[in-house]
Amino acid sequence: VQLQASGGGLVQAGGSLRLSCAASGSRFSINDMGWYRQAPGLQRELVATITRGASTNYADSVKGRFTISRDNAKNTMYLQMNSLKPEDTAVYYCKVDSTAVNGFRYVNWGQGTLVTVSS
Repeated sequence: VQLQASGGGLVQAGGSLRLSCAASGSRFSINDMGWYRQAPGLQRELVATITRGASTNYADSVKGRFTISRDNAKNTMYLQMNSLKPEDTAVYYCKVDSTAVNGFRYVNWGQGTLVTVSS
């Protein structure tokens, strides 16, 4: 599975951005998907996850501001980020848990997209 993340950029505090993560490849089924972020000097942290059945989980720091969603037909996941704060500045990574036709499960990470929120 190859992942392509996009949608990052520079935005002022209070603004919005929408991240996308598209999975491509053949003969696989996507299970859970998630967004993680890593700010300079800090460890990578969970932002939000979504199951194939669309059950979601959010970090407390983003609840009420971020919304994760997915389009199973397009193998694509989204992160709508509203009311952005300078502390949301980080490289955002998508993570996908998939199952190949041979039954093996794989975890893949996207290349990361930079989100910078100015004060």
